[in-house]
Amino acid sequence: MHGATERLLKDFLQGVEPIVPLVAVWAHGSLATGDYQEGRSDLDLVAVIDSPVTMEQWRRIKAAHRALDRPLAALLHCSYLAREELADHAVEHVTWAHERIFRRPVTAITRRELHGGARLLYGPPPAGLLPAVSDAEVTAFVRADLRDYWLPKTRGRRRWLRDIWVDLGVLTVARATVTLRDGRLITKKEALDVLAELGAPETVVADIRARRYGTPPPVLSRFRRGRLARAFVRSSIKGAL
Repeated sequence: MHGATERLLKDFLQGVEPIVPLVAVWAHGSLATGDYQEGRSDLDLVAVIDSPVTMEQWRRIKAAHRALDRPLAALLHCSYLAREELADHAVEHVTWAHERIFRRPVTAITRRELHGGARLLYGPPPAGLLPAVSDAEVTAFVRADLRDYWLPKTRGRRRWLRDIWVDLGVLTVARATVTLRDGRLITKKEALDVLAELGAPETVVADIRARRYGTPPPVLSRFRRGRLARAFVRSSIKGAL
């Protein structure tokens, strides 16, 4: 692991352990799969705690996250799951992400990732605490996410001028297509490698790869890139569904 990231995770654990009754902390996503790029990748964490977060703990969690060193800490996201609520996919858990605190569920995809190979930062592994996720639950979540979230986002044009929407949108539909087709979860790096077979515009794929891995970027205007990415995402979602 990169030195700055390791120090940040150590500081994070030291900051939250006195605040909530920690049972386990797991990393998923690129931190667990080996695709982590320091300064570019999110640090995706799940903390299991012995009881639901109180309002006082809510305030102290927010303060602890804000006290972490920037800019790397801005990429650290963590959901706090009470042990008694682990089996319910619909429960919205206290979450710190994008430098704010709110509530959201922990998805079937995240749960499957955790079972597939979480990085243990504290306590026991997921298998002893987190209920298994069925293939049907994963499929249902992916279809709903594409249909109800991503497809409506392709109706507008302005958001597709931003790097984050191009990168996340194109990679998400590639990963979702493979999951629905083969039942596998793939990394963002693997998604880049399968985009060609899905008919993604080569210049858009090269543009995303350049930002993530520092390769030479293509000459491509934001407007053309956004138009190509939006059209690919929209058509791919319809094909996948």
